Amino acid sequence: MTLPCTIHTTRATFTPAPGAAVTVSPEWRSKARRAAELAVRTVVPADAGPVGGHLELAGDVPLCRGFGSSTSDVLAAVWAVKDAFRAPLPAREVARLAVRAETASDSLMFEDSTVLFAQREGTVIEDFGYRMPPLRVLGFGSRPSNRGKGVDTLALPPARYDAAEIDRFAELRRQLREAIQTKDCALLGAVATASAEINQRHLPVPGFDRIRDIARTSGAVGVQVAHSGDIAGLLFDRDDPQADAHVAVASELLRGSGIDEQWNYTTGD
Repeated sequence: MTLPCTIHTTRATFTPAPGAAVTVSPEWRSKARRAAELAVRTVVPADAGPVGGHLELAGDVPLCRGFGSSTSDVLAAVWAVKDAFRAPLPAREVARLAVRAETASDSLMFEDSTVLFAQREGTVIEDFGYRMPPLRVLGFGSRPSNRGKGVDTLALPPARYDAAEIDRFAELRRQLREAIQTKDCALLGAVATASAEINQRHLPVPGFDRIRDIARTSGAVGVQVAHSGDIAGLLFDRDDPQADAHVAVASELLRGSGIDEQWNYTTGD
């Protein structure tokens, strides 16, 4: 499940042109170029003749950290093509195109709801029907010695969960459904923490026990970690009158543990 983040953005412009070639600037954004090609083939009628164009990308999403940089590029590209041709393109079709373009995708294209998403298949496992309750997020780089190096998502072997973990995920899914439908931040945080604990066997966060202690001490509702990245975050109830004070305490405690790369925002902003 994707945790929306509003502090970084990708912007794209697509200019249609005769001929089948699609080009992109910067040139190294090959996943976005591929996404634009697929989107053009989807929205342009087969009898319209060859249509290509140029995709221009700009943004500030950090790479290989768990911020969804590839999906941001790919989604911006698909939406730019959609807008250029004024063509309808449902979110589930966008998801299918995104996975074809980048192999594994986040679920950022589902703007109006929270979904449990099969990131390598591009399919929705469950649509929970509502956006997640508003959260205050204190994010941070979880591996100070690895700062800036990140994690290559596609080079990371998919997690192989054992039977006990799969059973635990089934229960967490039920709790997640309840948390979103009832807007229960505390329950959502508990689910995130439990998922992070399971993740420790697959992509461990250094000093996780200390981070979990900081969450408890500071009044956070939970801990979240990137499924393929080196970032994590403490989750707080945005509407808690003491949210600012809780975040300040957590920030200071993280710095005391050597974690000074931090950022904070609220979901839904």
